[in-house]
Amino acid sequence: MILEEGKRVLRIEAQAITDLIDRMDGRFVEAVALCYNSKGRIVVVGMGKSGLIGKKIAATLASTGTPAFFLHPAEGIHGDLGMVSKEDVALLISNSGETEEILRILPSIKRMDLKMITLTGNVKSTLAKMSDVILDISIREEACPLGLAPTASTTATLAMGDALAVALLQQRGFRKEDFAFFHPGGSLGRQLLLKVEDAMHVGNNIPKVAEETPMREVVLEMTAKKLGMTTVLNAAGKLAGVITDGDLRRLIKKIDHEGRDIFSLPAREVMNRSPKTISKEALTAQAIHMMESHAITTLVVAGSDGHVDGILHLHDLLKKGVV
Repeated sequence: MILEEGKRVLRIEAQAITDLIDRMDGRFVEAVALCYNSKGRIVVVGMGKSGLIGKKIAATLASTGTPAFFLHPAEGIHGDLGMVSKEDVALLISNSGETEEILRILPSIKRMDLKMITLTGNVKSTLAKMSDVILDISIREEACPLGLAPTASTTATLAMGDALAVALLQQRGFRKEDFAFFHPGGSLGRQLLLKVEDAMHVGNNIPKVAEETPMREVVLEMTAKKLGMTTVLNAAGKLAGVITDGDLRRLIKKIDHEGRDIFSLPAREVMNRSPKTISKEALTAQAIHMMESHAITTLVVAGSDGHVDGILHLHDLLKKGVV
């Protein structure tokens, strides 16, 4: 019963978002244009649960390159309207379109001649009629069985807010570096600011062996450099492959049945000829993604010419605080 109820709620809220897709039209394009061309900020206004959603929308806009802040309508009529400038755009959120506190600040917004975008479930409401652009966020039903608690309606509003923010992000050509500028704190900021070359092992700390190096010496090199792997270089000094601890374990398991001396084998017979590499200019965020995707703990840092610039280990990223 409990699981079914949870699934029912998710189906209703998912449907509320899906329904928005068919309503995306020229009005959405107009809303994005108003925000993009604004010389001021986006003033997000909402009351109650819509206000909580509005705070998140304002935060998402601000962190993705569109200056925005949240204005509580009740505080607005008691002085906070002083934060609003004539160059701003108002983004008003009201499912009913008749929220008293928002309607009370409309005359002031109108006198300032602000452009108004409304997210509402009632396109014939007072608020909708007074707005420049209306974004229809109406739903078939709330997930609340009583039809009272805002559930599907707030989910739809949040999704529409995200759609606006991402469309604006694309319009502005917002980059990872820009995102990092607005998120300098925590591991996320470090991932987006720190480059691979800032964390990798270089010089004599890079484990290296030649293709003909016997495995006895390969193991000694791996042990000395303590990275659980070594690069294997060809006669031109370029990357030919890698040998990892895992490769050694698999080799021992295989050779045990054949009775061969694994330590006399040359590195070229053991190495992985298609190692995962990354450039030193790449962001550590990309390195983390590659490590997670391929379930590995080290990456060879190499240039397009095949020369090894360094080795990046997961422990290095941990020490830098990016994971």
